[in-house]
Amino acid sequence: MRPGLDAVTRGRILFGGDYNPEQWPEEIWREDVRLMRRARVTSVTLGVFSWSMIEPEPGAREFGRLDTLMDLMHDHGIGVVLATPTASPPPWLGRLHPDTLPRDADGRTEWWGGRQHFSHSSATYRRYAAAITEDLAARYAGHPALTLWHINNEYCTYDYGDEAAAAFRRWLRARYGTLDALNTAWGTAFWSQGYDTWDGVLPPRRAHYLTNPAQVLDFRRFTSDMLLECFRAERDIVRRHTPHLPVTTNFMPLWSGQDAWRWAGEEDVVSVDLYPDPRDPLGAQHGALVQDMTRSQAGGGPWMLMEQAAGPVNWRGVNHPKPRGLNRLWSLQAVARGADAIHYFQWRQSRQGAEKFHSGMVGHAGERGRTFQEVVELGADLARIGPEVAGSRVGADIAVLHDWDAWWASAQDGRPSARVDLPDVLHAWHRALWQAHLTTDFAHPEHDLGGYRLVVVPQLYALTDAAADRLLAYVRDGGTPVSGFLPGVADQDDRIREGGMDARLRALFGIRTLHEWWPLEAGETAPCDGFDGPLWSEEIEPDDTVDETISYRGGELDGLPAVLRRGRAWYLSTLPEPDALRALLAGIAAAAGVRPVLAGLPADVEAVRRGDLLFLLHHGREPVVVDVPGTHHDLLTGTTHTDRVPLGRYGAAVLRS
Repeated sequence: MRPGLDAVTRGRILFGGDYNPEQWPEEIWREDVRLMRRARVTSVTLGVFSWSMIEPEPGAREFGRLDTLMDLMHDHGIGVVLATPTASPPPWLGRLHPDTLPRDADGRTEWWGGRQHFSHSSATYRRYAAAITEDLAARYAGHPALTLWHINNEYCTYDYGDEAAAAFRRWLRARYGTLDALNTAWGTAFWSQGYDTWDGVLPPRRAHYLTNPAQVLDFRRFTSDMLLECFRAERDIVRRHTPHLPVTTNFMPLWSGQDAWRWAGEEDVVSVDLYPDPRDPLGAQHGALVQDMTRSQAGGGPWMLMEQAAGPVNWRGVNHPKPRGLNRLWSLQAVARGADAIHYFQWRQSRQGAEKFHSGMVGHAGERGRTFQEVVELGADLARIGPEVAGSRVGADIAVLHDWDAWWASAQDGRPSARVDLPDVLHAWHRALWQAHLTTDFAHPEHDLGGYRLVVVPQLYALTDAAADRLLAYVRDGGTPVSGFLPGVADQDDRIREGGMDARLRALFGIRTLHEWWPLEAGETAPCDGFDGPLWSEEIEPDDTVDETISYRGGELDGLPAVLRRGRAWYLSTLPEPDALRALLAGIAAAAGVRPVLAGLPADVEAVRRGDLLFLLHHGREPVVVDVPGTHHDLLTGTTHTDRVPLGRYGAAVLRS
């Protein structure tokens, strides 16, 4: 059995961040470890962007500075998450080997000078990446500071070049076997696109008009798989040298370029980077969604917050700092939802380069700055609660279904409404459950759903037969499903199913005929009994088995069902406005036996139970008092509360009964 995050944490919460000391003279390193000790830092990530430092010219190996840093961390009791530096090749690699550089859909080369400038399909890139990974792993396999391997960084590269085209053809031959099967899957009879030779098959490069959506879908699958091959190659090297240490790579939240379900199965530790906008009133909900999804990808076990910002980022149009207390609150939210490691990008804020305005745990203001002072306070908080929370789990009776294939297929050009974006729909449904104080997991539609009282399907445009069968089995076993619009429209090849929706789903929800989709313009709504539905509506004819409906009122759809219930199965042909969706889902959840962790919570307070502890997280600025029956000890403050717990601005409590 592979080691997991618990092999590193050992009953505590890891705390630290990316450390890039190659940007600083060595006298700063001593100051850094002093400040790390003050902040109770227990873990740093080294080497993420150090390829040029280690290999300044082809074949050279200069490990001296990294040797010093590894020893320095060990001498001060700080564990090292050692990264392979392959996310950012040195300029000489692209200069000497142009085949390692990716090309965009227009055929333009993406040059060095930034990062992620590598072709995932380049044999030359893979050879150099394997070589430096091999030497790195051999050198530090026995070093006592090494606790965890971090492969590459934020895999996100697309490539439409010639070497990628050849790899794409190999991938397609493995998937389909014959050109006839490919032509059938891609529907190439349309627009005279039939292929008579594999050499004619290309990535979906720039075309005069709309590109074949099935080709685009397969190219997204291919890209995810090629990047995964790169990850596996480096992972297998470090595993060979250190079979006792876990391996991870960091996901970007809801990143469309990776099928994170598949990737998570290849990791020992699932980790994510998370940067909610501090000015977004729903930033905390975005954080909760990403945390729930990451925990679910980790199989419900502990996961790692690999990157967050201690203050502002540098890549938004306007980059706002975090108000006092928000960094602590959002970090504790991650712990509440299953994180056993809280890391940042980065330790010390850069003075040069593209990210010098991106905050660090130590900002430009230094040790006296508010950012570092709050980091010190958070380190103390995590040290206090770590022994009682690390390794425990978060329980959920609700699963939200999400699938990358369905997302990729739904994002095609030429669809009924460009306003319908799956991440937006997913956020709307999760937000409704979050605001109803209901904790959720995420699940792949082909997963076993038997442990959940309620399964919600915000949108699964493409649905495999196996997924449809899994949902039907869940209902037969007594489960309650509730689906949003556009489920099961297409199969795995993006072929529209007869009737515009999988026949099994139509029977499940009591739909005789789906006559038309009626997408809505910006500012337009579909009035319904008791609420308005923005974004989308549908012309549906129910069958005689439907038990309950909520109707559209006015316009072309007057009197037709906007919401249907057949037995325990619910179907929403529109997206109700937020308050209505929250009330509807809360009522369905209650009928299915799902209740909030704590009743009567103020609107801005989030309550999550992890193991035996109750986390209360106040996302508002005005003080509140939360009714919590019984006597409870707050691990953060050491105080005891009976029946009522006060929370200040961005306040938190971690209660043990």
